[in-house]
Amino acid sequence: MARYRAESESAVDGLPGHPGIVYDEASGERLDVWGVGDDGPRPVFVFLHGGYWMALSRADSSFMARTLHEHGIATVVPDYTLAPKATLEEIVRQVRASIAWVHRHGREHGLDPGRIVVGGSSAGGHLTGMTMVGGWQEELGLPEDVVKAAMPFSGLFDIRPITRVYVNEYVKLDVERAAALSPALLPHGRRCPAVVAVAEHDGAGFVGQSRAFAPLWGAGEAMVVPDRDHFDVVLDLADAESAVGRALLGLVRSL
Repeated sequence: MARYRAESESAVDGLPGHPGIVYDEASGERLDVWGVGDDGPRPVFVFLHGGYWMALSRADSSFMARTLHEHGIATVVPDYTLAPKATLEEIVRQVRASIAWVHRHGREHGLDPGRIVVGGSSAGGHLTGMTMVGGWQEELGLPEDVVKAAMPFSGLFDIRPITRVYVNEYVKLDVERAAALSPALLPHGRRCPAVVAVAEHDGAGFVGQSRAFAPLWGAGEAMVVPDRDHFDVVLDLADAESAVGRALLGLVRSL
C-alpha cells in the first residue's frame, strides 16, 4: 500500500492535469485528471482502485500516469465512497457517474470522450466489469459503447462468495444482491474489446474468476502475468515495456 502511494506521488509530481474535480454532485466525490497534453484531446485510461471496496483512494492509484502521459494517454482516477459508509450499489452508481463525467466534460479537460478505456484491480476489477456490462448507460444518457475497451486486473466478477467471508461485514450483501452486482451474471449486450489480466501467484479464486470471465468478452483466455501476485501485478501499468503495459497501450491504440 505504501508503494502505491509513493509511486503515485512520484508519477504525478509536475505532471499537467486537473486534480480534485467533483464528478458527482450527489456524493461530492472527486476525481483527478493527469497527463493531459497540448496535442488535442487525449485517449483516457480511467483507473478504479481496489481495496475490497473499503480501502485505498485516488491518491494511491495514479502510479501509471506518467508512463501513459509519455505515450499520449491521459489518466483519470476517481474516488468513491467506501463501504460501509456506502452500499455496493451506491459505489457502482458513483463509478458509472465518473464515466459519465468523462464523456460529458472530458473534452474541456483535454480528454477524448470517444476513447475511454476503463481498468481496475481487485475490487476495482469488479467495478470495471460493472462499467462493461449493458443496461445502465441509457439512464445516464450515455451511448451503449461509452466504454470503448477495458482491462480488469484480478477482478471479482461473481461476487456471491463475498457473502461467506469477512468482507461482508462491511459490504453487507445477501446472495440475491450479490448476483445482481456480479458482472459475470449480467447481460453483456455489446462486448467491448478487453484484456482480462490476473497474476500467476494470485489466489485460486481470483485466477478462476478471471479465466471464466475473459471468454464472455471474446477476449480468449485470461492474461496470466508471470511472477506477479495480487498486489504487485497492477504496478506493471507503469512499465510500458512489461506485458501488462504493452497490452494496455495496444488496447488504446486500437481505438
